[in-house]
Amino acid sequence: MTTQLTTQLAEQPYDAFNALCPSRRLLDTIGDKWASLVIVALGVHGRLRYSELSNRIAGVSQKMLTQTLRNLERDGLLTRTVTPSVPVRTDYELTPLGHSLLETLRHLKNWAEEHMPEVDEARANYDARNSE
Repeated sequence: MTTQLTTQLAEQPYDAFNALCPSRRLLDTIGDKWASLVIVALGVHGRLRYSELSNRIAGVSQKMLTQTLRNLERDGLLTRTVTPSVPVRTDYELTPLGHSLLETLRHLKNWAEEHMPEVDEARANYDARNSE
């Protein structure tokens, strides 16, 4: 069954609307707020250490940042470089694939910041209409 599914997917273009399409897993990763913020932070600031990313992205827990970095590395969007020193230095930076996603996520972040007052107003109106 798995071989048949792999063959079917290989014969047709990826379609994220299809429940079995592997691109959905990638959308799960890049659609995560922490992943988006990590990609934008690395795009703006370049190579960063774990602690610099943690300080830059307020509110992310150590567990979530670690998990996000692993997922992004697995998907080929960033690289992790460990430099043997005391203490050990670990740096993260975007790959060319990660850079190809940067502009889209930067626009999304900027859009959210620019339109937040309108969204707040829409939420307040919705809540007022539906508070009964």
